[in-house]
Amino acid sequence: MQHPVFVSSDDIRSDFSAAMSDMYRNEVPAYGTLMELVAGVNAEVLDATPALRQRLKATDSLERISQERHGAIRLGTPAELSMMRRVFAVMGMHPVGYYDLSTAGVPVHATAFRPVGTQALNHNPFRVFTSLLRIDLIGDEALRSEVEGVLAARRIFTDGAVELTEKAEQQDGLNRHDAKRFVTEILETFRWHDQACVTVDMYQRLHRQHRLVADVVSFKGPHINHLTPRTLDIDAVQSAMPARGIEPKAVVEGPPTRRCPILLRQTSFKALDEPVSFKSDAGAWTTGSHTARFGEVEQRGVALTPKGRALYDRLLETTRKFVRPAADGSNAVSYVEALSQTFQSFPDTWDGIRAAGLGYFTYSLTERGREADRASNKDIDQLVAEGFVSFAPIVYEDFLPVSAAGIFQSNLGDEAAQDFVASPNQRRFETALGAGVLDEFEHYAVMEQASIEDCRRSLRNLQAAE
Repeated sequence: MQHPVFVSSDDIRSDFSAAMSDMYRNEVPAYGTLMELVAGVNAEVLDATPALRQRLKATDSLERISQERHGAIRLGTPAELSMMRRVFAVMGMHPVGYYDLSTAGVPVHATAFRPVGTQALNHNPFRVFTSLLRIDLIGDEALRSEVEGVLAARRIFTDGAVELTEKAEQQDGLNRHDAKRFVTEILETFRWHDQACVTVDMYQRLHRQHRLVADVVSFKGPHINHLTPRTLDIDAVQSAMPARGIEPKAVVEGPPTRRCPILLRQTSFKALDEPVSFKSDAGAWTTGSHTARFGEVEQRGVALTPKGRALYDRLLETTRKFVRPAADGSNAVSYVEALSQTFQSFPDTWDGIRAAGLGYFTYSLTERGREADRASNKDIDQLVAEGFVSFAPIVYEDFLPVSAAGIFQSNLGDEAAQDFVASPNQRRFETALGAGVLDEFEHYAVMEQASIEDCRRSLRNLQAAE
């Protein structure tokens, strides 16, 4: 019996990522300009720093830089989130991390769907930061009931998308024809709709509650609200945006400029004010506008251990006690100066970060190590010190809630942030998701340990061959 030939989930993810980028480029032309700018900056950085090019090439991550991007989508109901998990599973994307944004004044909690494992990430590292509206944080009881009614009535996935997702689950894959159809059908969920499914009056009430609530509830689909290419020098992109006709936010979110990047730095251009039509009780349409979609760019650094993350969080909190960045950029210079000063306490060499146990790294045999015959019993620090093993930072593949909230507020104004009682509820989120989320620290630790074991295994094999 002949078995069907299925397309790999990595290839489906690559096709979907490319289709999403093409769609967003058509819908938001400034995103295309941003992609061109980022490509130019990355080429300049690689030409100017051969050592970086060689390190990326050695870790099989050079090619992924140009195709790397993440998106973000905001969902309204547990049913939408559960189905989205199943859709992303077809593309080899799994929920990693739990993020509570209520602490930053945004009424959602979230996870990041992304590939896991070095091979899948190097093939295509597309991620989607996926938020679920916290309807329980809507203080107006009557409005909360209306929101539940509107969301219950909509269907954000096409019949074809549901059918093909179920087919992939039943037969553990899709053939080439079905995979192509799957990408086309799923793309409809992320497409922009310029006709709202609520009246102007309800939209305004939602907007007064919170701008994000209005964005999630008012349309028949969630629409992708930004796509984000990865740059090797975010400061160069930030300074070059105005010359390309793009207005950047005032402050780059995340850690300050460093020789050895850590975690994630992000900037964006202002959200677009786009024309939309609203329903009226009489059945006619009323013209208006909605602000939601923007372009973002990111620079990724090393993934931090729990110890490193605790230090990062403490230094960021200390900085913001002195200066909290305003959405209008009025105190941008003061904030950047304070941030740079505070983060002098964080080591800024790869040796220093590794020695202090602040970051995760992968290890591989050097030329000397590949010729060694008496090194297998030494610990990893000895192997590094004696030149048998080299190390490279593991890229942080995840997100930072404070940075995400900062991007949102800079696009929509300080008034977009509201005071919510911090109410993380990972169990409730995972119940809606229909699965648990992976712990990012455990995942990076496993990657690091696996590389150490590979080195030891290779050294033992060399010794046995003598």
